[in-house]
Amino acid sequence: MASTAPEDPSTSEKVATPPVEMFYCGVCTFPPEYCEFGTSFSKCKEWLHTERLDLFEKYYSDEALQAKLGTLSVEAQSKLEKDTAKKEAKAEAKADAARKKKMSSPVIIKRIERNKRKYVTSIRGLEAFDIDLKKASKFFATKFATGASVTKNAAGIDEIVVQGDVSQEVYDMIAEANEGGGEGGGGGKGGKKGLDVLKGVVVDNIEMVEEKKKKADAE
Repeated sequence: MASTAPEDPSTSEKVATPPVEMFYCGVCTFPPEYCEFGTSFSKCKEWLHTERLDLFEKYYSDEALQAKLGTLSVEAQSKLEKDTAKKEAKAEAKADAARKKKMSSPVIIKRIERNKRKYVTSIRGLEAFDIDLKKASKFFATKFATGASVTKNAAGIDEIVVQGDVSQEVYDMIAEANEGGGEGGGGGKGGKKGLDVLKGVVVDNIEMVEEKKKKADAE
């Protein structure tokens, strides 16, 4: 019976390949070499120049651009520059429209009569200002020591419903959270712990509404 030669350890052991370190643009989240295909190319280059000058030089230095554009005709280069400018202008216009829509979005705080001397307070529209409704609901429940939940109203829109007549208190909390721009709300006053969950709301957009129970329903 033929004997088997011992295996050479140097060939049997596999050397682990170190993971490839990836770096992504902090503006468009693409790898730097693909930023030009996004809609914020100019901002991407500014960010990369600040964060990783070595990569900026690699992809966007005069030498790198000349080498890249050298294979394109003058007409193609001009078209590429115009297309990039159009993309950026379109993206900026879209972002500006979104900002304007956000800043004009209403917040409705409604005092709703359920039964005699029993009320609930609903708050609608906070999500337009990137407020986490679940966190805000939990905050209200803790502050008022009562029930609070995120529900859909008759129109299918999410709103926070707090048990009790706390409409004015809710308004005051939102106003305090946004009056000075400081972390945690309250600005110069220092604010109260937890008010940061209500940061970002345009207080002038808040509308106070009262919904009384109809007589027929009360009987």
